[in-house]
Amino acid sequence: MNPTALMIMLLSLAIGTTMTLMSHHWLLAWIGLEINTLAIIPLMTKTPHPRAIEAATKYFLTQASASALILFSATMNAWKTGEWSITLLSDPYTITLSMALMMKLGLAPLHFWLPEVIQGIPLSTGLILSTWQKIAPMTLLLQISHLTDLKLLITMGLTSILIGGWGGINQTQLRKVMAFSSIGHLGWMVLILKFNPQLTLFNFLLYLTMTAAMFFSLMSISSTKISEISSSWPKSPILVTTMMLVLLSLAGLPPLTGFSPKLLIILELAKQNTLLLASVTMLASLLALFFYLRLTYVMILTLPPHIPPSSTHWRTTKNSPLTAAMTTLALLIFPLSPTFLLII
Repeated sequence: MNPTALMIMLLSLAIGTTMTLMSHHWLLAWIGLEINTLAIIPLMTKTPHPRAIEAATKYFLTQASASALILFSATMNAWKTGEWSITLLSDPYTITLSMALMMKLGLAPLHFWLPEVIQGIPLSTGLILSTWQKIAPMTLLLQISHLTDLKLLITMGLTSILIGGWGGINQTQLRKVMAFSSIGHLGWMVLILKFNPQLTLFNFLLYLTMTAAMFFSLMSISSTKISEISSSWPKSPILVTTMMLVLLSLAGLPPLTGFSPKLLIILELAKQNTLLLASVTMLASLLALFFYLRLTYVMILTLPPHIPPSSTHWRTTKNSPLTAAMTTLALLIFPLSPTFLLII
């Protein structure tokens, strides 16, 4: 892609998200979401492949439907209340706006577009779609969390955790694995949204860090399939080792970064006397743990001396400082979790 065009698209992404973050008015927030949607589509289609065109079309139709629902609901709410303020919503329109924002995020059962779209686009665009594009809808959802129906949030959260784990089990494509991982993590965030929005924000920030670290690592070794990742050890042994740890961090195993949000969410659910919900959530997360461990097992099986000499590669992988920084954060934030919670 032309560097000037690329800079314009990235600047538009930044402007759209910033506009939504700074707005108190539904119309301005909607405009920011639309700028975000239109700015990423050229990035999706920068390689003119039928899969990329299909992914961009699916993404556009889904986001356009969600944006139309947001605009119509906000307009009807303004007609009823006389206010365009984000935090002032009347009862029927709170549910429709929440559902539209969850559709933009890719929460189950409105998730069908996300794995297919991420599978059809490059890893760099998949990184933007999995991290930056979720900031604006999540911010709006946090602002209306006190008005959202608790039963809706619990249903969507549990469904997302189940589908995020179940859908990722039989995948051989790493991008689809990351898509279902995203659905599962968003389910944890929505589950606790009504009880403790600050904890949702903390979980979201750690999710961004861990997902970015995983995508940067995959981009460094240019792997999109499990079969490719299994022969990456000769390319960069240190990078593959840290990738294994990032996967375990995404799974939520101690003492890595991903353990802290799951621990705090389960403790918060226990404080709210919802022990059954906490138990079901932990059992549902075992599905996701299985496919993370499966990926890690595939990497371990290919360590020397198991790998045949004929499949070795020259060590030409260049690891960027950004990859190193994100991986370090994705592994070592756990001891600093209380500090981050105090800041939030």
